[in-house]
Amino acid sequence: MSEGGLAVLLDQNVPRAIAAWLRSLRPDWKVWHTAEVDLSGKSDPEVFDWAQAKKAVIVTFDEDFADRRMHPPGSHCGVIRLRVWPTTIEETQSALERLLEGVPEGDLTGCLVIVDARHIRIRKAVR
Repeated sequence: MSEGGLAVLLDQNVPRAIAAWLRSLRPDWKVWHTAEVDLSGKSDPEVFDWAQAKKAVIVTFDEDFADRRMHPPGSHCGVIRLRVWPTTIEETQSALERLLEGVPEGDLTGCLVIVDARHIRIRKAVR
């Protein structure tokens, strides 16, 4: 976790407007969108490495980041995998609002968090 709040990287498949919305909701968080940090069109490994260097939780619709064989919980700063459809601004905001209301900030770091239309599942590192 970064000083003053969570660091978050929104993947390129997350609507860019979510960055401004999330910043207004959590002003103490450092929020980046891939389009703002020259990561548009970059590969998943490049996006992942950038997020790890910044100690940022990745928010994505991409199921590859949720592959626990490639990215086991505890081996990264955190992944929030959104599984809502359609992937509109409104549906994305709704999913993230449920997450922010129901899950403490500390439970987002180092974990795989899957948010679907009805549930929030948190996969923590196996100890």
